[in-house]
Amino acid sequence: MRGKFLAALTLAATLFMTGCGGGDAPAKTEDKPAAGSEVTLKIGATPVPHAEILEEIRPDLKEQGINLEIIEFNDYVQPNIALNDKELDANFFQHEPYLNDFIKEHKDVKLANAGGVHIEPMGIYSKKIKDLKDLVDGSGVSIPNDPTNGGRALLLLQKAGLLKLKDGVNEMATVQDIAENPRNLVIQEVEAAQLPRTLEDVDISIINTNFAMNANLNPMNDALFIEDKTSPYVNIIAVREGDENNENIKKLLTTIRSDKVKKFIEDKYKGAIVPAF
Repeated sequence: MRGKFLAALTLAATLFMTGCGGGDAPAKTEDKPAAGSEVTLKIGATPVPHAEILEEIRPDLKEQGINLEIIEFNDYVQPNIALNDKELDANFFQHEPYLNDFIKEHKDVKLANAGGVHIEPMGIYSKKIKDLKDLVDGSGVSIPNDPTNGGRALLLLQKAGLLKLKDGVNEMATVQDIAENPRNLVIQEVEAAQLPRTLEDVDISIINTNFAMNANLNPMNDALFIEDKTSPYVNIIAVREGDENNENIKKLLTTIRSDKVKKFIEDKYKGAIVPAF
């Protein structure tokens, strides 16, 4: 009788443990996958070039047991919010100065730079003039309205000789930091994704390369002035704090910084996108 009681007790305990998270529980991306299993990495990205680069490595990650799920975004805010809220495992769309500023503005966001991939030189575009020397007094200019890209655009205008900023300002410069504006440029701050649409209304627009390419603008052919290869704005893979050394994130970084991807970037974008590895 005692033996039957113990057997029944053992069976009940086994069923309880199975119901509380046994082998049928979904795998977490932060856990090391078991041999022969597959995990899914959800990566948020803007369409061009980030999603295109990720598509290039999808088969390579598949061979390593990682199913890459790419979720496309057309703005610079939601990918970080979604990552922080654990709707994504990583994102790929921004440079570190933007990430750092985003974290300062959103105190509850805990994100980190897992590694750099490429540089997207920012350019000055126009549908109204062919050369910057043709800008007339009072010309309209549109720039990104987020702090880091806005400051970056102002630095590019300064490098192009169109204005002068106060001494000592950096990528966090604002329009209030303009010391000299000899052509009386009228600067409008616009959401970065919308800048290509402003080309019908302004004389020049300073556009991030990913949004320029998404609007069928070729930075090497269409930009009137462009950042050189010394630009410090390396686009990164961002993750939640603590996931920098996650095994699957490391596989993602190793794969996206391979010789194959370097050649893909150089062949496809022909200098408009520059590998940073």
